[in-house]
Amino acid sequence: MSTPRHTTTTIGTGDAAARAAEAFAQASPMADGRLRLNMGPSHPATHGVLRLKLELDGDIVTRCEPVIGYLHRGIEKLAESMTYNQFVTCTDRLDYLAPLANNVAWVCAVEKLANIQVPPRCEAIRVICAEMARVSSHLLGLGVYGMDTGAWTVFMYTFTEREKLHLLFEQLTGARFTTSHTRVGGLARDLPDGWLDGLLRFCDELPRTLDEVGRLLTRNKIFIDRTRGIGVIPPALARSHAISGANLRASGIAEDLRKDAPYSGYERYDFDIPTGTVGDCYDRYLVRMEEVRQSIRILRQAATTMPGGAWHVENAPRVFPPPKSAVQTGMEELIQNFALVTRGPALPAGEVWFEAENPKGALAFYIHSKGGGTPWRVRIRGGSHAALSLLPALIPGHRLTDIPAILGSIDFVMGECDR
Repeated sequence: MSTPRHTTTTIGTGDAAARAAEAFAQASPMADGRLRLNMGPSHPATHGVLRLKLELDGDIVTRCEPVIGYLHRGIEKLAESMTYNQFVTCTDRLDYLAPLANNVAWVCAVEKLANIQVPPRCEAIRVICAEMARVSSHLLGLGVYGMDTGAWTVFMYTFTEREKLHLLFEQLTGARFTTSHTRVGGLARDLPDGWLDGLLRFCDELPRTLDEVGRLLTRNKIFIDRTRGIGVIPPALARSHAISGANLRASGIAEDLRKDAPYSGYERYDFDIPTGTVGDCYDRYLVRMEEVRQSIRILRQAATTMPGGAWHVENAPRVFPPPKSAVQTGMEELIQNFALVTRGPALPAGEVWFEAENPKGALAFYIHSKGGGTPWRVRIRGGSHAALSLLPALIPGHRLTDIPAILGSIDFVMGECDR
C-alpha cells in the first residue's frame, strides 16, 4: 500500500574529548573561503549528543562528518556479566523511546538460541507491546519533526496522545519509560483486568488526532517547501548503507521484517507496508504517518483476538520461574527460583542472530553463548547507527538550514548508536 504522493559503513568515533579540542571544532575560515563549523554535540536540532563537523561554502554544506561516541555506556560489554533476564533492563536504554520493542527483540533472540516456543497469548501480548512502542516512538518523532520545521502545534497533539500510551504502559508494566517487561520464556506479568478495553479506546481516539496532524502538515506550504525534494535517499544509496525501517521504505523499498521474516505471530495479522516514491524528507513523514495507522490495525486485531491460556512457557523450571505462591510454600520451587535469579536461565552453547522490526529500523542481536545463564559475547546492530552513516553522502549540497529537517526526518536516537 502506498500513501498519497508517495511517496555498513562505519562512522569514526575516536576519542571524543580529543576531537572536541581540535582546531576544527572552532569556526574558522579556510584558504579557499569555506568555513569550518561544528553543529553539536549540544544542539537541539541534533536530537541528542551528535556532533556534525561541517564545511560550508556560503550557506551550502560541502562536507559533513558525523562524530558519535559521546553517550557510550558499554552496554554490549555489560551483557557479559549479567544474566539474560537482567540484561532486559539494558535494552530499555537502547532506543529509549521504544523500550518495550527492545525488550521483545532481546528475549526473542535468547529464545531462538534456546529453541523455546512461547504460548500464543504471550506472542500476542508481545506484538501489542511492540506496536504500542512503534506508535509512541513515531508520535514523538512526528511531533519534534514538526518543531524542526517550524510547526510547533503538532507537538502538542502528538505528545498528548503519547501521554495516553504511557498511562497504558504504566498499567501494564508498572513503569512509564523503562519498562523491562519481557522475560526469557514469557513476560513479567499477564495483562491487567480491563486493560485491553483501554487500549481499544486509545485505538479509537488516535486516528482523529492523526487526521488533525495531517491537516496541519500534509498540505502546509511552509512544511512542504522545507521537506519536499530535500534529503533524497535513492534506493541504491539506502541499500549501500544498510538503511532499514521507515527510512528504507520511504525510498520505495517495501521491506518489513514483520512480513519478510515473521516473529511473535506477526503472520497472523493483516496490515500493509507503506512506501514512498521519492525518498525525500516529505516521503519519510508520510510513511511514518501511515505506519502509525497500520500499527493501530495490528493493535485492534491483537486485542480482539487475544488468546487465552498461559502467558509464559510451562513445565520449564530452568527457564521460567515457578509461581510465587509455589515458591513461598515449596522447597523445590524455592530452589528453582533461587537458581534462576542468581545464575540465570540454563541455556545451551551456540551462536544466534535475530532481527526485529523496530521503530528506528532493524534492531539485531548477536549472542555467543558458552552455556549457562550469561552470554559470552553480545553485539547489537541498531537502525539509528546505519542511518547516521548516511549523512556524509546525504547532507552535502544542501543548505545549512536544511540540516534540521534532514535529521528530523531520519528519526534517529543516540542511545541506539552509542552502545
